[in-house]
Amino acid sequence: MANLGGKVAIVTGAGRGIGQGVAQALAAEGAAVVVASRSQGSIDETVSAIRSSGGEALGLQVDVGDRASVFDMVEKSVAAFGGLDVLVNNAQSFGSPKAPAGSPVFQPLETYDEDDWEHTLRTGLTATLWGMKAAFPHMKERGGQIINFASAAGLRGVEGMSAYNCTKEAIRALTRTGAREWGKYNIRVNVICPTIKTATLGDWAEQFPEHAEQLLAQTPLRRWGDPMRDVGGLAVFLASDQSSYMTGMNFMLDGGSHMLT
Repeated sequence: MANLGGKVAIVTGAGRGIGQGVAQALAAEGAAVVVASRSQGSIDETVSAIRSSGGEALGLQVDVGDRASVFDMVEKSVAAFGGLDVLVNNAQSFGSPKAPAGSPVFQPLETYDEDDWEHTLRTGLTATLWGMKAAFPHMKERGGQIINFASAAGLRGVEGMSAYNCTKEAIRALTRTGAREWGKYNIRVNVICPTIKTATLGDWAEQFPEHAEQLLAQTPLRRWGDPMRDVGGLAVFLASDQSSYMTGMNFMLDGGSHMLT
């Protein structure tokens, strides 16, 4: 079993879905977890769930599309818990600041809205970079684990999702670069590409039920992944010393559906 006692972790987008599952899993293994999200209500829900299970958590309202907010998140976390060992860059927004969306807005490449494009990359790729840069000074001397999130959508080049595809593929490249440059500081950087039962997946399945049914039927394990059991379990492994010789890795956490690519 992994033991994360004494470790401090930040999880962005931790108010729901994958982020919530990861935050709860890390806390269950003993980490002090900073629950970072845009919505105070969802933050309170995750923090309450962790504390009611005997874990330690701090909630911070964070807009990952704002550089100052990301750096402030890291500084407040270090001030509260005395250091930083694990950073999970999970948050991702869709649509645009004026017209936010709960999942990617499907648009043809030739007419893709550039406000949507900029917002998707800013809250995904650029936010991940900001998180890594903010965490680096606190991990440089003690080492650390950074877990980023990408998607099989980018590998497949799913139609109508160019901004999302591009930001997730760029995050995979950023992960490999960080792993190479920061390995000498014992900072490990890995990336997870999950297919998990969340509200975002539900929105997509409602829009494209035939595609969803076909993907599930062709997935070797014949089920959607679970945020806490599946993603949280892998995140715990990557955050622990059990994965101390692994960096720059891309984990396809999708029940085997990537083999359809």
